Amino acid sequence: MPLAETLAVLIVAAVVVTLLAGYPVALTLAGVSLAFAVLGDALGLMSFAILGALPDRIYGVMTNEVLLALPLFIFMGVMLERSQVAEELLETMGRLFGSLPGGLGISVIVVGTLLAAAKGVVGATTVTMGLIALPAMLRFGYDPRLAAGTVAATATLAQIFPPATVLILLGDQLGNAYQAAQIAKGNFAPRAVTVSDLFAGALLPAFALVALYLLYVIGVAVFRPTAAPPIPPDPNAPHGFALVRRLIAVLIAPVALILAVLGSILGGIATPTEAASIGAVGALLLALRKAGLKGLIVPVIEKTTQITSMIFLILIGATMFSLVFRALGGDIMVNDALTSLPGRTSGAVLVVMVVMFLLGFVMDAFEIIFVVVPIVGPALLAMPGVDPVWLGIMMAMNLQTSYMHPPLGPTLFFLRGVAPPQITTRHIYVGIIPFVLIQLVALVVLWFAPQLATALPHALYR
Repeated sequence: MPLAETLAVLIVAAVVVTLLAGYPVALTLAGVSLAFAVLGDALGLMSFAILGALPDRIYGVMTNEVLLALPLFIFMGVMLERSQVAEELLETMGRLFGSLPGGLGISVIVVGTLLAAAKGVVGATTVTMGLIALPAMLRFGYDPRLAAGTVAATATLAQIFPPATVLILLGDQLGNAYQAAQIAKGNFAPRAVTVSDLFAGALLPAFALVALYLLYVIGVAVFRPTAAPPIPPDPNAPHGFALVRRLIAVLIAPVALILAVLGSILGGIATPTEAASIGAVGALLLALRKAGLKGLIVPVIEKTTQITSMIFLILIGATMFSLVFRALGGDIMVNDALTSLPGRTSGAVLVVMVVMFLLGFVMDAFEIIFVVVPIVGPALLAMPGVDPVWLGIMMAMNLQTSYMHPPLGPTLFFLRGVAPPQITTRHIYVGIIPFVLIQLVALVVLWFAPQLATALPHALYR
């Protein structure tokens, strides 16, 4: 192997090892890249001047209109987290389905789905559901493993349901990779792959995943009724038509917000960035109606700034990593390696999916998107038969598992931090296993039925 390619392999290994040592992601990416740039220049394998392109790249990131949607959607999610919408939804849904075996679990999944579609931020959804749903499920006799697994899995739906931040970042990275692949093939005016495409492509797979979750909880309630008992009737709670009116009242605001955001995007009325501003204003009005804004605005803005800064700092570090990796010839090496695999296109996609799944044990979704997608994206999208929307949804669903499997699944840490004392780490880790397996089954189904991801965006935008 040529020395330059050896350095390209070593830079990836150095990043992984440094991350495992506990160093911050953004500083790891930038620091390791800088060290290898100095080494490569000293050995005459690359020019250190390549880093002169970094300021322009950073400026491009900061002025990217697509990425402007991120802070707005994050603001919407954090604001909704504090507006008490989840409490009312779960209480009402619990009364609607609670008399059925597994009814409270069904309610948690339904409410979690609505929150995922409204928030788009996994951490916010996990904390909200963990504080509200877990104590309720334990209070009514649910198996701690089932309760913890249901809450954790449902919270990660915010990873795949639009307006997920992961879909926005994937849309940006895959859009760049698709353009690079098409230009390399001689197509200098390729059709753009947009965040709207991924939003539309994610809907059917996301609802299919929700259906599988529901089937699992219902199955547990049927075959292990003591693990998911019905809620005892409450004579003081609303019943019949009064319960229906209560349900409609608590559903109107969040459903209207979801429809306004996603409907405007899917209908071609607004771009994701414009729709994000609608969502931010809508969440602000909803919080004002529910709890007022006194003492609310400053913490929400602080949290939004913190999350946004973290994402963009990682993106800048990843940009530097990508520059050095390509200067060492790493992109050519990856392209040659993928095209020489048995099975050609299928073999290459399968290897990338396996690598992303394994990386999920030590890296979170943002890190994988910023490090892996720029490296493998152009090579995969240059292969025949690879639809960029299908590939993006496959990656998104694969990355969703990284939020749940140990040892570094962020959802597990979020849930551990807010779980009641009777929920142990073992309960969380064991309880999540069936849901990870369900996600892998959904990934296999999507592999053999790509139309689940491609049908809606093709119908809407082509």
